[in-house]
Amino acid sequence: MPPRCPGSREEHRLRGGDPQELVKAATAGDRGAIARLISLVEQGGEQAREVGRLTYPLGGNAYTVGITGAPGSGKSTLTDRLVAEIRGEGEEVGVLAVDPSSPFSGGAILGDRVRMQGHATDPGVFIRSMATRGHLGGLALATPEAIRVLDAVGRPWVLVETVGVGQVEIEVAGAADTTVVVVNPGWGDAVQASKAGLLEVADLFVINKADRAGADETERDLGLMLDLSEPFGWRPPILRTVATTGEGVPELWATVAEHRAYLVEHGLLEPRRAHRLTDELRAIVAHRIEQQALEACRGETFDRLRAAVVDRRLDPYTAADELLAGGG
Repeated sequence: MPPRCPGSREEHRLRGGDPQELVKAATAGDRGAIARLISLVEQGGEQAREVGRLTYPLGGNAYTVGITGAPGSGKSTLTDRLVAEIRGEGEEVGVLAVDPSSPFSGGAILGDRVRMQGHATDPGVFIRSMATRGHLGGLALATPEAIRVLDAVGRPWVLVETVGVGQVEIEVAGAADTTVVVVNPGWGDAVQASKAGLLEVADLFVINKADRAGADETERDLGLMLDLSEPFGWRPPILRTVATTGEGVPELWATVAEHRAYLVEHGLLEPRRAHRLTDELRAIVAHRIEQQALEACRGETFDRLRAAVVDRRLDPYTAADELLAGGG
C-alpha cells in the first residue's frame, strides 16, 4: 500500500486510535495499525471492546500454537526457529510473546525477545511482546483478543510464547489449538510437572537442549507421567531439540502439523475452539460482574451499610443483599 503522508487526516485518525480506521488499515497490511490495535487490546476499556467487535467477524481462520515452559528452557530460540520453518513454507506468521508487566514501565519485559529480531524486517512476520496494561481480565482475556487481531488481518499461523509456568502463563498457552511444553534435561520430575499443570495442557512435549546430560532420564520421567495419566486419544509425543543449532526443529514442526491433522480428522478442532470461546465468554461476564460489584461498593449507600455492619446493627449478608438489589 502507498505510504501515508505525515500529518495527513488518515495519519491523525490512526494516531487517535479510532478502532474502525485502525482495523481498515490493518487489514490492508499496515503493520503500525496492527500494533496499535494490540495496544488498545492491552489497555482494555471501551476501545478494546470495540476492537473485539470489529475483528471477531473477520477471524476464525488462524491456527494457534502455544509454547510454554520454565524460564530459561529456550522457548524464544525455539520459537525463532519455528518462525523460520513457517516462513520456509511460504506462510505468514504472527508471534505474541506474553510477558508479565514491567514494574517500571508497565510494558512487556523484552528479555530474550531480541533473539527473534532477525525476523523483524520480514513483512511476513509480525512479532509483538505484550503485557496487560489495564485490561480488566488480565492476560487471560487480552491474549485471545490479540490473537483475534492477528487472525483478522490474515495471519494463518499465530505462535503464543509465554515467559514461565505460572497459572496465567499456562492458561494463556493452553488456550491454543496445539500447546507445546518445553522442558530441559534434568528439569524437575513428573510430580513437579503435574503440579505445574503442564500435563493438562500439553499436546507435545519438547526436551530442548537435548545435547546435554540427562535427556534420557527426562524423557523417561515424562513417559512415566503420561503412562500414569492414561491420555485419551492423542498421546503427547516427546521430542528432542537443540534450538540453538536447529536440530529437531523440522521434526517438531511436522509433529505440530500431525496434531492439527489429528484434530481435524477426528472432528476435535472446532469443539476445542468452541470450548475456548465458551470459557472466554464466561470470563468476560465474570469480570464485568466483578466490575459492577466494585462500583456497588462505593458511594453513600455503601458507606451507610458498611457503618451498620461495623456497628453490628446489620449482618454483612443482609447488607450485601441490599447492595446487590440496588440499595432499595
